Amino acid sequence: MSIVAEQDERGVDWREVVVVVLLSVTTILTAWVGFQASKWGGSMSISFSQASSARIEASRLEGVANRKLDIQASLFAQWVEATGSQQVPVADFLRARFPEPLGTAFDAWIALEPLKNPDAPLSPFDMPEYAIPELAEAADADRRADAKFEQALADNQRGDNYTVLTVAFASVLFFTAISERMRTPRGRLVLLGLGIVLFVAATALLLTFPKLV
Repeated sequence: MSIVAEQDERGVDWREVVVVVLLSVTTILTAWVGFQASKWGGSMSISFSQASSARIEASRLEGVANRKLDIQASLFAQWVEATGSQQVPVADFLRARFPEPLGTAFDAWIALEPLKNPDAPLSPFDMPEYAIPELAEAADADRRADAKFEQALADNQRGDNYTVLTVAFASVLFFTAISERMRTPRGRLVLLGLGIVLFVAATALLLTFPKLV
């Protein structure tokens, strides 16, 4: 009787089929989760870089805003001194050269008659009209930096999750392969069953994880 005929008489060894399928699918999934871990790691690096760039931009804008504030505060102090000394031409000269937003805020402040009105702000710098654009832009850049930093942390965690799955699928490969080395049918089934349980659990987790392509 031929070997083929003997195999036909014995029937299909479903355990071997399960082992082959499990090893094949797990190998593919192991490569996939490794790819995903690498992709999320790259996304994390990009987000950290963007957060750093936004933070640098915020610092630059704050520096510009502070320089503007220093210059305008100095001009206003000179105007106060000239006005107090009754040097009207000098005061008018300075007033005509107030840069924005000091010019607009100063007009609104003077309209409140601050010398007579106790409810008026102490200076035009306390007026709502006084808003340096770079300060708002710096705050926006800071918010972007915070958002990118949080995204980087989330991407790092996702990459770690995929790394854990890589270990889980590697364990599936180990238990499935070692089951073929066991001498007793019971031992083979126990190890193969453990591999299947790990495979199902890891695959269920994989389906819930976000993916990058």
